[in-house]
Amino acid sequence: MMITQLGSIFGEFQVASIISGKELSQQILSELQSEVFTIKKELNISPCLAVILVGDDPASRVYVANKRRTCEEIGIISKAYDLPASTSMKELLKIIHELNNLTDVHGILCQFPLPSGMSEQQAVMGIDPAKDVDGLHPLNVGLLATGQPKFVSCTPLGVLEILKRYKVETAGKQVVVLGRSNLVGRPLSILLSQKEWDATVTICHSKTRDLESHVQRADIVIAAIGQPNFVTGEMLKKNAVVIDVGINRLASSDPNKKGKLCGDVDFEAASDKARLITPVPGGVGPMTIAMLMKNTVLAARLQNCSQPIKNGF
Repeated sequence: MMITQLGSIFGEFQVASIISGKELSQQILSELQSEVFTIKKELNISPCLAVILVGDDPASRVYVANKRRTCEEIGIISKAYDLPASTSMKELLKIIHELNNLTDVHGILCQFPLPSGMSEQQAVMGIDPAKDVDGLHPLNVGLLATGQPKFVSCTPLGVLEILKRYKVETAGKQVVVLGRSNLVGRPLSILLSQKEWDATVTICHSKTRDLESHVQRADIVIAAIGQPNFVTGEMLKKNAVVIDVGINRLASSDPNKKGKLCGDVDFEAASDKARLITPVPGGVGPMTIAMLMKNTVLAARLQNCSQPIKNGF
């Protein structure tokens, strides 16, 4: 019922070949707001996300502010831990350990990148897997790889929600994932090959030979390679579905383009070939934050219910 209604709501976008992650994320956040209300009523708890920010990275501050604001909008409690760049690894792990032991904190997110000299891997390993709403702990990655996902990394989960809610058929389809990072490319390639999605997945990277020929055969192209406008219109199969995960800031001699955000796909050229395409910004980005909220709500339920709960994935 919900998906049918969404198909109707977003029909105009499908005709225009534009996937509005902004619109879709707002729909999901509305659903989560209702879920938060239900949790408070049924379990007498308020879902809570602790967000740790170390240092003064400007982009990280923007991302963290957006996450905290979204928490407030849908009724999730947000606890802020803003630490100076001089914070030691030992001090960071002490805070993470304390948060692991707080029963009223259900999710923990440590914003990356950390300042130079700090270990992101140690931070990830320090977080209780039951509170790992970023889906990066090896235990959660292992569950994902064996077809038992609990917490899925937020960007891959956002991509899957887009495919599901726009009713993009994946069974038997050729999917090319550009990029093999542990944050996006690798988990996406694993997930899409599993039974619920049944896609035939090719993962391409910097050492892939004749990369263009792989892309040209793809029914679905997911670009997470970190190179601005890498995927051109000529590389795409007609009526392909294109999901652009990349976000790059242009360095150009043209003052009208310098500093402008763009994805890994040449949007204008690709739009002439694609059946559906995500823009940058306004595509996958808003979905990533929505999925962080979804994981936090799931964590609150899992930690306070005796009955088995599916992650809705």
